[in-house]
Amino acid sequence: MEADYVIVGAGSAGCAMAYRLSEAGASVLVIEYGGTDWGPLIQMPAALSYPMNMSLYDWGYRSEPEPHMNNRRMACPRGKVIGGSSSINGMVYVRGHALDYDHWDESGAHGWSYADVLPYFKRMESWDSRGHGGDADWRGASGPLHVTRGPRENPLFTAFVEAGKQAGYEATSDYNGEKQEGFGPMEQTVHKGRRWSAANAYLRPALKRPNCDLVRGLVQRVAIEDGRATGVVLDGGRMVHARREVILAASSINSPKILMLSGIGPAAHLAEHGIDVVADRPGVGGNLQDHLELYVQMASKQPITLYKHWNLISKAAIGAQWLFRKTGLGASNQFESAGFIRSRAGVPYPDIQYHFLPIAVRYDGQAAAEGHGFQAHVGPMRSKSRGRVSLRSADPGAAPVIRFNYMSHPDDWEEFRTCIRLTREIFAQPAFEPFVKHEIQPGADVQSDAEIDAFIAEHAESAYHPCGTCRMGRRDDPDAVVDPEGRVIGVDGLRVADSSIFPRITNGNLNGPSILVGEKMSDHILGRDPLPKDNARPWVHPEWETAQR
Repeated sequence: MEADYVIVGAGSAGCAMAYRLSEAGASVLVIEYGGTDWGPLIQMPAALSYPMNMSLYDWGYRSEPEPHMNNRRMACPRGKVIGGSSSINGMVYVRGHALDYDHWDESGAHGWSYADVLPYFKRMESWDSRGHGGDADWRGASGPLHVTRGPRENPLFTAFVEAGKQAGYEATSDYNGEKQEGFGPMEQTVHKGRRWSAANAYLRPALKRPNCDLVRGLVQRVAIEDGRATGVVLDGGRMVHARREVILAASSINSPKILMLSGIGPAAHLAEHGIDVVADRPGVGGNLQDHLELYVQMASKQPITLYKHWNLISKAAIGAQWLFRKTGLGASNQFESAGFIRSRAGVPYPDIQYHFLPIAVRYDGQAAAEGHGFQAHVGPMRSKSRGRVSLRSADPGAAPVIRFNYMSHPDDWEEFRTCIRLTREIFAQPAFEPFVKHEIQPGADVQSDAEIDAFIAEHAESAYHPCGTCRMGRRDDPDAVVDPEGRVIGVDGLRVADSSIFPRITNGNLNGPSILVGEKMSDHILGRDPLPKDNARPWVHPEWETAQR
């Protein structure tokens, strides 16, 4: 088993790299521990709550008890399947805000400003502007990743956007175009009624080429000789050789774990587990970030929510329509309206995100006991809290220790309270008067700071966006793990390319930015000049310094 490039992980970034590297003529081996993604539970968009709660498809990671969250152990699903987390996620497509990437560039990830990454977003997308009214000039039309919008037939989707406008916020026809800030349609990685995962978009076409193949196995460590990565060791002692480079794309949880098992990480921590130090990089596993969110749920006056389909007969009918025609309610993730707003004056770009859903339900598929209802998922985008991934033991089969340190920064509490209060204001607008019966969650009796804080500690959940644990930065930055071309500092022939390299978490869902990393890193790996910069100027609220909306 030998190839020019060995990619560890068939997830969002790994699939994109397999496609681009093999397209260029290089031989590629992709190593994936998880199994196939075939079957309706993954491919049917509306079934999204199933795969992320199944051990067949999910690593099943949980955090250590979180001290600021009532010592709850928080779920941290990661895809253990072809396509990685793009095969078990909510299929929401968000690029992130332009200023996120400018911050990356300013913090040491030179060459990752928005002008640098916008051409890659365009290259990866296949987005049809007809009938959408979006920003065609800002979008890609012929890439592997199909991006679409749901039909938005339920009147609640329109009510949410109208309520945002009535509350004084901006509207946007395309939050992935010139203007993120505001309320408008939400985008999804769905194509012809199917989940358009990185496996469907990138890996399957790549595997049809004679120079790309898939290897199953659990990576034990990266093989390093004289300071250079030469391949990876799999379970059973199997060796996969890399003629040029090894590329870790195993997620923000497993990529730092593999680095540490290979002797790359904080020297004292590695010594605790009897691992010989190859490169003392204290940043490996640090800088862990995530998005937390809450569901603000309202009971509905009218029986128009998806709850009417929350029975076996209706689910079977929806499943049959999807199975035979790839149409109907099964063909959408049901996140069809969105909002991005700023929490206060002085914040230059949105730091709160909304997903609107026309049913009151949890990610584990449990519907609200009160029946008909709807909800807005809301949470702050740029928490100052930081955590760490570390080794539990030197056993490659052992789950790592995950400590997010959620809500450990005092600003997080103020930002989350603001999220809840601003959401209640939106649901109180005239557009929702025909629909809102009463507030289910948090509940009308939860009003004071202390009451809201108690609710947050007990009910906030991860939005499943972990990142940052192999931070990209300058080579002379002692906390950086990789340089701006993804090369691991201190070891030759080894790169990391997935969400773990994010210097700071981006605005919104992370699948799009993770695929972007795979796309852009492919050019670095191949030694190509980056795509020419695109200096289009994104919209920023002209009165952001003095106005919240």
